[in-house]
Amino acid sequence: MSALRWGHGASGLRRALWPAGRPGPLAEEGALSGVWGRRRSSSANPCEQDRRKDWGHAELLEVLEARVRQLQAESVSEVTVKRVGMARRLPASGGFQPPGRAQMGPEDAATEVSGRWAQKLDKEKFAMEKRKQRLEVKLQVRAQQLACEHRLRVVPRLLDAQLASCLQRWEHGAPRSHWEEQLAQLLQEAPRKLSHEAGQAPQAESASVRRESQQQRLLAFFECCLLTGHLPLAHHVLVTFHSRFRQQRRLTLAMYNTVMLGWARKGSFKELVYVFFMVKDAGLTPDLLSYAAALQCMGRLDQDTNTIQRCLDQMARDGLKLQGLFTSMPLCQEEQAMVLRAVHKAQPAFSLPPRPRPPPQVNTSPLLREIYAKSGPVSYPKLHLPLQKLQSLFQQQLDVEMATTVAVESVEKARVLTKEVLQARNTLKQLRAEWVQALSLGLQELKASEARAARAGRCTIFPYLCVLTEEELAELLLQTLQVLPPQGESLLSLAQQLGLRVFNRHTVHRKQLSSQVRALQQRYHSYLHLLASDTPVETPHLPRQYWEALGAPEAPHEQPWPLPVLVQLGKKLAELLVGAVRMPGSVAAPQGPRTLIPVLYHVYSFRSFRQIGILKPHPAFTELLATAAERTLTFEAAEVPMLCPPLPWTSPHAGAFLLSPTKLMRSLEGTMQHQRLLDGCPPAELHGALDALTQLGNCAWRVNGRVLDLVLELFAAKGCPRLGVPAPPSEAPRPPEGRLPPGASPAHKAKVRRELARCLKVAREMHSLRSDALYRLSLAQHLRHRVFWLPHNMDFRGRTYPCPPHFNHLGSDLARALLEFAQGRPLGPHGLDWLKIHLVNLTGLKKHEPLQARLVFADEVMEDILDSADRPMTGRKWWMEVDEPWQALACCMEIARAVRAPDPAAYVSHFPVHQDGSCNGLQHYAALGRDSVGAASVNLLPSDLPQDVYSGVAAQVEVFRRQDAERGVRVAQVLEGFISRKVVKQTVMTVVYGVTRYGGRLQIEKRLRELSNFPQEFVWEASHYLVRQVFNSLQEMFSGTRAIQHWLTESARLIAHTGSAVEWVTPLGIPIIQPYHQDSKVLISGGIQSLTFSQSGDTSQKPNTLKQKNGFPPNFIHSLDSSHMMLTALHCYRKGLTFVSVHDCFWTHAADVEVMNQVCREQFVRLHSQPILHDLSRFLVKRFCSGTRSPKHSKNAWIGKLQDTLKSVPKTGAFDLEQVKHSTYFFS
Repeated sequence: MSALRWGHGASGLRRALWPAGRPGPLAEEGALSGVWGRRRSSSANPCEQDRRKDWGHAELLEVLEARVRQLQAESVSEVTVKRVGMARRLPASGGFQPPGRAQMGPEDAATEVSGRWAQKLDKEKFAMEKRKQRLEVKLQVRAQQLACEHRLRVVPRLLDAQLASCLQRWEHGAPRSHWEEQLAQLLQEAPRKLSHEAGQAPQAESASVRRESQQQRLLAFFECCLLTGHLPLAHHVLVTFHSRFRQQRRLTLAMYNTVMLGWARKGSFKELVYVFFMVKDAGLTPDLLSYAAALQCMGRLDQDTNTIQRCLDQMARDGLKLQGLFTSMPLCQEEQAMVLRAVHKAQPAFSLPPRPRPPPQVNTSPLLREIYAKSGPVSYPKLHLPLQKLQSLFQQQLDVEMATTVAVESVEKARVLTKEVLQARNTLKQLRAEWVQALSLGLQELKASEARAARAGRCTIFPYLCVLTEEELAELLLQTLQVLPPQGESLLSLAQQLGLRVFNRHTVHRKQLSSQVRALQQRYHSYLHLLASDTPVETPHLPRQYWEALGAPEAPHEQPWPLPVLVQLGKKLAELLVGAVRMPGSVAAPQGPRTLIPVLYHVYSFRSFRQIGILKPHPAFTELLATAAERTLTFEAAEVPMLCPPLPWTSPHAGAFLLSPTKLMRSLEGTMQHQRLLDGCPPAELHGALDALTQLGNCAWRVNGRVLDLVLELFAAKGCPRLGVPAPPSEAPRPPEGRLPPGASPAHKAKVRRELARCLKVAREMHSLRSDALYRLSLAQHLRHRVFWLPHNMDFRGRTYPCPPHFNHLGSDLARALLEFAQGRPLGPHGLDWLKIHLVNLTGLKKHEPLQARLVFADEVMEDILDSADRPMTGRKWWMEVDEPWQALACCMEIARAVRAPDPAAYVSHFPVHQDGSCNGLQHYAALGRDSVGAASVNLLPSDLPQDVYSGVAAQVEVFRRQDAERGVRVAQVLEGFISRKVVKQTVMTVVYGVTRYGGRLQIEKRLRELSNFPQEFVWEASHYLVRQVFNSLQEMFSGTRAIQHWLTESARLIAHTGSAVEWVTPLGIPIIQPYHQDSKVLISGGIQSLTFSQSGDTSQKPNTLKQKNGFPPNFIHSLDSSHMMLTALHCYRKGLTFVSVHDCFWTHAADVEVMNQVCREQFVRLHSQPILHDLSRFLVKRFCSGTRSPKHSKNAWIGKLQDTLKSVPKTGAFDLEQVKHSTYFFS
């Protein structure tokens, strides 16, 4: 038994009793169970402290007894008993007196010592037993008091006196039949007062936002209590809130219904009637779900016919239809059966209404008429894999998602397994085992604490802690600790991530526990007949159509937890991680007691002029991880590409991963406005977007192994930043060593501080880039010999993105080079030419040359191409000098294989060839305004040579500069010879997407600083001058574009002034709303740090006028380019092509480039043949100007201006859109 837990006094006694001649180790206060124990702080109440002290004394007595036995057994010649300073800690009843010193013979000494100790021990034992008995009595009394205080309340306290007396009269001694009678009477009573939703006076906006947030949290709390089996606790909190008038105003009918449904499922009629009393007392009118709960409970209890009939009669008087109980209520099959049982008892002739057939869903967009036409040639592509293989892949993916995480071997260079490495790994293994136990214990205490708070009537995170087991939560926390960067992570960000991961795992577990997995398996196996290469289908269908025809609609989706709940839950878990996870200060120290230190510590740091709290790993832990050099990375299942084709998107809630929850429209956590718009949209209007996303996700991929091997070779060495392979941390610049001399000047100190800050900044950036590359390359190696898929979703503008974040085709040049199509196509007669043109495009060497000249150039450098393919690292390395080196190298390898094939036309190519839009945003503006001059600048008009808008703007700026230089403008003279395409390109590219003059000046300033021979003292002045001239040039070259931009900006400004966020609908029917609102602060207080974060994405808050007006033009153009891409994708799919995109860069097989180019141009013309601006004007007028106006309302002036502005649609030019079909360089 260790005496370490006794504190300083006990350690003194231990030293006194240590055998002579043997030094005793120093005790560490607070170290439990030896070195690896968990240090814990005591927050016990006085009674508990007394109990612990007595337990400590009991342990002391046990040690003393053992020491007496030791002394009796030993033959000692002399024992010197030192004075022990523990008399004040032992009970006074023992009359303890410290022994004095004596010189005795061996036998006398042993006898006298043992006798004296034995007497003392007997007295102490007797006193301790008496004290234990008294303490147990006190604890029993206190436990009874606590039980009374925290007894869960069932009976509500009603605020309405008449209802309260009625409840009291019926409650005392009422038989069960009286409760049935009482429910019938309650249903007939009119509400005592106006419901809260209708009767409340208008509130300040901040109060309204705060109340809405509180209501979301309360409803989520009640729902989670039901899911985790804590219905009595939910009822208790509901009763507590209802009993207090100020808190009662937060309750909604949905909350009462949630608890009622819980009691109905249990058949608890009395408790259900209590909730009905509260509904009436709150002034609320029961709705269809309330009656469903009552009837379900009656069905379970087999109530009498009269009560059920009175309930049905009252439903009819309230205007609610009986059929609605079975057609529009979110009840499971068993619950519907109980409701039907009750109904049949009162109305035996009632029959279930036939399942309503969904009305014929027809997409009204004229752009999609051909896609959904029954007639016309259709050749939807199939995958290259047979049915049995696809079914096997589905099972593998299902196993991955049910496990919720994926273990991937790291590609970091493996360390030699030295004794030091093995010891570090063994230490980590031991520590993790200890940490799991410590975290599990901490979670138990946290649950107990939160449960006590909930029993006190507060809405806590207790039910959310119960959705996963303690072991699962502990493993999740340790995974988070493993990937924490050395520089730490914001506590707020970490809390949100933790909360979201708990929710995602809970959702997956819920699906596993229900019958959804089995139903999914059966349905998916049938769905694979549409995709498999060896299963013909009689009638061609789009994947979504085929999936919907296979069975019933999907189960109700899991409602996401409110953002404050996610943050509060994650914060508690992060604080537990900080408090529970500890390690020895030096793992290399010799065995014995060591100081335990926290693995994580909380610090404050400035980021972007704001002070934020950060959790950082201790350097000792970081060093231990580095020494162990473990080879396993852990990813969430939704962060890894899928091993089988994704589920087709069928609704805003269903699609992509098999079990992992995925949003159709990605947005900031806590933002509900996009989801509300999508839910309120007729399903058929979303079909275009759903089918396009499904088609993009159905493209099968594989890893380009040869490129991956070369990248891994560089990565394992020292990287190559020039080629996009990040260097390891060992290559980071070292900060200055040593201390500053005492007499260092302030200027020297400032210089050293700046150098130190620079080194730290570079080190952080290098670590971030290295980690990103490590994840990407490790996943590529993990998937090297597999076929995989990338499910897609979209942002609020309709732009599409792959869901797996680390390994996809939207990344850098290196990331794109690692991927190729899993399904190959023969090159055909022109495929090799397109491979050569694509290679020249990647080099960036012939941007202004026609396609034929690019082909000639490719043939001229064929030796370099083949040399690059054969000897990429040892040859002439031509590929390293081009714009996109890794993609160029991959293309060189593909060309080499094709030209060496016996028949190049028959060579099966897996390589994706790109066709890129020519400043696509300006192309859409020029088409909207029918601007002939602008259209010619961005290749909407046919021409023999590609037009370069960036060079055109640079030439126009040079004209203005020359004129100013002749007039003696100094900065214009300094800029002579420095105005180039590169200087103006970024600003021209981003002007169309809303860059301001300030942002444009920063872009140009950066380009000027890159010019080594430009006088740096003129950078600021020159950047101001150039951004002004760039905007003037664009105004002159794209007059129609600037007019449309101004109209969009002014419309958004006026809409925001009316108090609304800008909304519109894309030509494909996707509803869009801009998520820019005034920040609403949310405070999560307590713990190691109070967290304050902003919720700025919901319609209950005022719009941010500046962001609304600046964001509308670029977001509207993005919604058009996404519409063009989706149309191209759907028509390519109809023609049997493989198609993917990176926004305005379209990919397909080399053999199909000509077909894709034709489709791309046709769909652009069809898109812009619609009256897009006039449709937008009509929609905005109807949405924001058609409401009833109060004669004295302050909005009226703004609405009048808005209506005038919206009706003043910019006039268009005379450009003929049909010419786009013949423009070679529109996309090239």
